[in-house]
Amino acid sequence: MDDVFNRQEENRIQAASAGGKSAPVLREEREKALDSIRGSLIGGAVGDALGYPVEFMSWNQIIVKYGLKGILKYAPDRRTGSAIITDDTQMTLFTANGILIGETEKRLKGVHKPITEYVHQAYREWMLTQEPGADVIRMDHRCWLFEIPALHVPRAPGLTCLAAIRSGKMGTTVKPINNSKGCGGVMRVAPVALYYRPETDEDRRSLDELGAEIAAITHGHPLGWLPAAVMTHMIGVGVYGDGAKTIRAAADEAWQTVRTIYRGRVSDENLDAMEKLIVWAEKLSAVEGKDVDHIRSIGEGWTGDEALAIALYCCLRYPDDFSKAMIAAVNHDGDSDSTGAVAGNILGAFIGEGAIEEKWKTDLEMLPVITQMADDLCHGCAAAGDGDCPDENWLRKYRDGHA
Repeated sequence: MDDVFNRQEENRIQAASAGGKSAPVLREEREKALDSIRGSLIGGAVGDALGYPVEFMSWNQIIVKYGLKGILKYAPDRRTGSAIITDDTQMTLFTANGILIGETEKRLKGVHKPITEYVHQAYREWMLTQEPGADVIRMDHRCWLFEIPALHVPRAPGLTCLAAIRSGKMGTTVKPINNSKGCGGVMRVAPVALYYRPETDEDRRSLDELGAEIAAITHGHPLGWLPAAVMTHMIGVGVYGDGAKTIRAAADEAWQTVRTIYRGRVSDENLDAMEKLIVWAEKLSAVEGKDVDHIRSIGEGWTGDEALAIALYCCLRYPDDFSKAMIAAVNHDGDSDSTGAVAGNILGAFIGEGAIEEKWKTDLEMLPVITQMADDLCHGCAAAGDGDCPDENWLRKYRDGHA
């Protein structure tokens, strides 16, 4: 798995080291992906914020409160006036922070622990933001996100995530920490696909596995982390593919690749269950009928496989209409913010930030932080591979852990 990461960093080193006319060209090449990277990270936050007010409501409760078509626009927080994000976006940001700390350390020191260890540490810091009274100033930390006061607010954090992280142990796909198949794993792994650019099919498989391992840090059941591998693959195609693949083609490719990777490592029962939901979501997306009825036949999104399938359905149903996809993704019985977040991450990667209407970005909580993280995932560390980095702002964030 390390090969893809080594090649990724070699490419970034060459870009950082290049002088003269080549440096702007290499930066321009990297920035071709910026619109998609921003689209995925912002899109996930939009779906999260739109779905949060109805997360624990039934469809009947939603229509009583918001009308027969359900929630169609943000229900801003009364105190701040913002459309607030939840633990889904919080943990996605901390995933990115962990990845970038790890990759920066490798560039500066020439040593590198598994990326999952850096992400696990980032999750431990996220957990502290959910504990009332955590001291932002005195707490030892490595994530610059820890110094953002707006992140020190509990937003219905998943109990499985909290319990797993609080234990101090780190689960893997081989040594699971529990038997949970909740969606708390899949909803946070987008940064894996946004940062690492696969050059080969082997690279893509390695990244799919990394997505699964990051989900398995807290969720041990295969249906809790297999969806993360599929999502990682799909987003990678959306951001770094040649643009010719449709979302449907990307979904089919993603599942066939993930099934091949884990055949013999995961029971046929779990592989078949995952495939059944993906195929069903694809079929429903082309059938006339109400979205809420179709989604109900998939599930409620509390588990990883259902959350991915609901998100996939919405992206396939409305591949060119971000608003309709997000509205469909959150208006159902179940885990509305997570299904909205996953759908936003996937669709945003394919259509880019430019296709997300301004109404969704206006008043979105933490938008500057989300955008900054997307830009950092795009550009990476500017160190030339010899321990020297000319970007003091980057070192402040990813070496010293300060905002």
